[in-house]
Amino acid sequence: MRPGMRVLDLGSGKGATSVFLAREYGVEVVAADLWIAPEQAAAVFAEAGVGDQVEAVRAEAHALPFEEQSFDAIVSVDAFEYFGTADSYLPYLLHFLRPGGHLGVATPAMTREVRELEVIPSHIKDVVGWEAMAWHTAEWWRFQWEITELVEVTSARLQQDAWQDWLLWARAGAEHRPEGRSANQPVIDMLTADGGEFLSFALIAAYKN
Repeated sequence: MRPGMRVLDLGSGKGATSVFLAREYGVEVVAADLWIAPEQAAAVFAEAGVGDQVEAVRAEAHALPFEEQSFDAIVSVDAFEYFGTADSYLPYLLHFLRPGGHLGVATPAMTREVRELEVIPSHIKDVVGWEAMAWHTAEWWRFQWEITELVEVTSARLQQDAWQDWLLWARAGAEHRPEGRSANQPVIDMLTADGGEFLSFALIAAYKN
């Protein structure tokens, strides 16, 4: 990324990724999320000193309020699993990315497809239920994107020891947020039981043809 590029942070939540991108790369970020109020996100950006670089927008991922080819890059961290698995979604999203623009996603993943296992492992099902059906392998994502011939996939891999980083994050949330223990303990138990057997994060990067 280069300073001045316009980047869409899709499913931005409370804005940690947006703050990072603005600070580290000097890009202009549109932070789009359905569940976090723009006023709440804007306060975070102002406190972080990037309020002039990051615009908070409330948006549903299937009805994005942007002009075509208006972004140089689109990123989505820990959100794409909620809206991006349908066969038609990548072609839709690419309407907003300029030719040659980059797309990067980090999303919860499985080391083997649930369809291959023929069951959601019980320690995962007890915590997230059907949601695990959207946690795919890195190779699933590679095929899903490459088959469209709309992008060139430059990387599709599982993050090394991702379950350990995920566990550290869940433990930090349990320790430092008032409601953290009740919200994070099931995830901590799930990751501890899994030990990296099935759970990971997929990192996918591509550019638009």
